[in-house]
Amino acid sequence: MKEIMNLVKRNVLVFVRDRAAVFFSMLSMLIVLGLMILFLGDMNSNNIVSILSQMGGNRNPDEDKENAKYLVQVWTLAGILLTNAVTVTMTVMGNMIDDEGKNRLASFYVSPAKRVHIAFGYVISSWSIGTFMCLVTLSVAEVYLFVSGQTMLTVVECLKLFGMIVLNTFMYSAIAYLVAMFIHSESAWSGILTIVGTLVGFVGGIYLPIFLIPEKVADILKCLPFLHGAAMMRVVCTEQAVDTTFVGVPEEVTKEFMEGMGITVMIDGNEVTFAMQVIYLLVLSFLAIFVAAFISSKRAVRDR
Repeated sequence: MKEIMNLVKRNVLVFVRDRAAVFFSMLSMLIVLGLMILFLGDMNSNNIVSILSQMGGNRNPDEDKENAKYLVQVWTLAGILLTNAVTVTMTVMGNMIDDEGKNRLASFYVSPAKRVHIAFGYVISSWSIGTFMCLVTLSVAEVYLFVSGQTMLTVVECLKLFGMIVLNTFMYSAIAYLVAMFIHSESAWSGILTIVGTLVGFVGGIYLPIFLIPEKVADILKCLPFLHGAAMMRVVCTEQAVDTTFVGVPEEVTKEFMEGMGITVMIDGNEVTFAMQVIYLLVLSFLAIFVAAFISSKRAVRDR
């Protein structure tokens, strides 16, 4: 355990000392924020206001607009947390690519340190920094909600989000390690990171809500972990906002909205439960670790 912790400490320090890496690990969050502020935020809130206006009754348009704005803000927060869980862990895993390029990884392999310990050193450091960055994002969001006079997430909700952040960053750290085993240059890894950083916003239903995506494409996205990770967090982030915004609205309309915004995920007419999503993400995590361990053992045999 001491050997693993020393490797984790070393990897964390290497990442923190690289200011450019720290900045670019937050770049996806800044891109999502920019898109939401400039384009998507108004579009999504206007869609909500339009839905509410069709309900008739004695609704207050100004109040509906404010509630819709808040709902979009907390919905966006969940998407940003998911984006960070993916991109930050992959950015930190770039340490492994850098070590290989500078022959440090080969030195680790011929040292007394076990390969499994080296692997856990990379995965845990990626997991730790990814979790920390997501918590920083959550803290900043809470401060923003407080300063803007909006309803802050409760302590219980923040604790739930913490558990979901830990689960998601662990899974993406394991997957990032598995992918990194096949990449041998920093330029190739940077290219993959750019592609993933761009695609995660779409496959997670972050840039475009599910109801704006063609049905066939949406069916494919429902098979990927990105949408489920985001949906888990959206349920927690938007629970208060949905209840407030859609008060007096038929339950069927609320359910349709939640499905269209990727808050709930429906497959063949059945809702994917929280427990099912957790199991799915855990299975992917351990599958990635198992495959990585198998490949590493084969490489160890070949290297002897």
